Amino acid sequence: TGLDIPVLQKYEVIGAGKRKAKCKKCGSTDRERLVYLYLRDYLKIFKDDKYIKILHIAPETNLSKRIGELKNCEYVKGDWFEEGYQYDSSVTRMNVCDIPFPAERFDLVICNHVLEHVEDDAKAMSELFRVLKSGGKAILQVPISNLLEKTLEDSSITDPEKRLEMFGQKDHLRLYGKDYVTRLIKAGFEVEEILISKEKKYKRFCLNPNEKIFACKKR
Repeated sequence: TGLDIPVLQKYEVIGAGKRKAKCKKCGSTDRERLVYLYLRDYLKIFKDDKYIKILHIAPETNLSKRIGELKNCEYVKGDWFEEGYQYDSSVTRMNVCDIPFPAERFDLVICNHVLEHVEDDAKAMSELFRVLKSGGKAILQVPISNLLEKTLEDSSITDPEKRLEMFGQKDHLRLYGKDYVTRLIKAGFEVEEILISKEKKYKRFCLNPNEKIFACKKR
């Protein structure tokens, strides 16, 4: 999965670029499996019978199928509806910068590799925080470089080819650096960076050994 782009190699971007990680059986990506394993083994949502409300932005096919099997769950799937893509009928058209739900609605929010596509990511983070219940959890993954102290972005760059050159993908608006966590904290989240990929028990899942889970919480 992914493409080999010089800027991704230069900054050793985690969670992007060429990866031999697509499952031949189900088609899931390493990024999708990482979130699933965190949900399964850390949040234990598939074992807990407690009723849970989940918001999933840009839901991945395999991951959303598994979450959709939960019985005690209100599961809302939202996406931007990008032209040229096909969307399941269960997915609601939704702008992550203007989420059509009241505050304190969801117990869990999943937003996996979305924020790099959003023009006003601070607004999106604020909205995700707003709709999360007190004590609720959020998984907010992005491609990120630990070589960059500050996120690389330039709103004047609108040409897709230039974005590809600068940020690693034609529809990416930035390349996150180590200040990503600071941005999340500014939105109100408590953030814990959890690295599960190197654990021996997950070796067979072919995860990126350097990709952390950005586990966020609303106090």
